[in-house]
Amino acid sequence: MEERLINIGFGNMVAVHRVVAVLMPNSAPGKRLREEARKNNLLLDATHGRKTRSIIVTDSNHVILSAVHVETLAQRFNGHPGSARPELLVKEA
Repeated sequence: MEERLINIGFGNMVAVHRVVAVLMPNSAPGKRLREEARKNNLLLDATHGRKTRSIIVTDSNHVILSAVHVETLAQRFNGHPGSARPELLVKEA
C-alpha cells in the first residue's frame, strides 16, 4: 500500500489518509479549534512565521497551521497534475 505525503509548505509534509478536514483560519470554528488545540498541546505550527492560510485537522486531533491556501491544499489532496510530486510517495513494507 502506498502512503501519499502532501507538502503543506516549507518542506513540511502530512499523510493524506490522516487528514480529516482543512479549514479557513479566520472562521469562528477554526479560531476555537486552534485555541483548544493550543491548550491541549495538540497544535503544530508549520507556517515558519508567515500568515496562517489554512488549518489542517488530523484523525489524531492534532491541528496543523499552514501558510498554504485551502484551495491549493485541496488541489494537492485531490492529486491534480503538478500539485504532488511522485517522489513524495512512500511505500509501506
